[in-house]
Amino acid sequence: MNHKGRITLVIGLVAVVLMAFRVSWNALSDVARAIGADAAAALLYPIVVDGLMALALVAALVLTGADRKFALRVLAAYTIASLLLNYVHGLVPALHTASVQWGRLANWDPANWALVLLATSLPVGSIYFGSDLVAKVLHHNPESADAAEVASDQSVSPQADESASEQAAQSRSDQAESAPEQPTESTPTKVAEAPSTGPTEADESAPAPPARPPRSAAVAESTGAAPRRATGRVPAAAKSTTDRTRTDAEILAEAQLLTADWSDDQLTAERLRSELRIGQIRARSLRDQLQAERTGQAGPLDGLDEAAFPTSAV
Repeated sequence: MNHKGRITLVIGLVAVVLMAFRVSWNALSDVARAIGADAAAALLYPIVVDGLMALALVAALVLTGADRKFALRVLAAYTIASLLLNYVHGLVPALHTASVQWGRLANWDPANWALVLLATSLPVGSIYFGSDLVAKVLHHNPESADAAEVASDQSVSPQADESASEQAAQSRSDQAESAPEQPTESTPTKVAEAPSTGPTEADESAPAPPARPPRSAAVAESTGAAPRRATGRVPAAAKSTTDRTRTDAEILAEAQLLTADWSDDQLTAERLRSELRIGQIRARSLRDQLQAERTGQAGPLDGLDEAAFPTSAV
């Protein structure tokens, strides 16, 4: 609907409400005079009842949640009360004249007592409910209400949130593990590619000079990564020798037997690396291969070569 159409609709609604208010004004004024109100009070009595209905309607459009339900209940209650008093005004012709007996809205005493109680309690209720609705509207914060709705929607699926947090924690741990290993992985490659200065076999079989650890520590300091502490489980030499003597097919067979009773959450690169004593890069590729086999999308290993991707000590 365009802008002009909306304006026309609002103007029409206001006109209908004003005419309905004028029709109800006559009945409510006569009822007010019947319960002992003077001329000024009888003139203002319809505003107390029908005016609060309009206020409750506006509050229901602004408020949300439990406050909106409260505004709708007030609107329904005062609508029913106004309808009942208009109905009594139509049933008792004596209310249309000034000669009606005060405090008499029905011939049956119990009904008359109930109607008088209703008519006299509406002004007091307007003070209470009207003040409460205005306070709720003034203290209403749309941003906090939207945040509460979003929080309630997120609490519906706690399992999805837990799985997402676990995946995020696992990815952060993988990144933290791979960061300190990059400088140390490049060290064996440089050592292997460096030409030997001694012609004898004794020099080739001699252990690495003690100057290498300070160099790796200097590389770690230059890259900003903290040096990785040794766990003491398996020496680095034993790990590298084991990886070079086993082929990819042998490692895959061992991993399949080892992880047969593992769940999907237990199948991680870190656990494969510690159980099979392989490098981190090969452990990740092996984890991806095993996960692909479980989902029915298994394919051959991507030909990991430990010479091209040398492993590092834990």
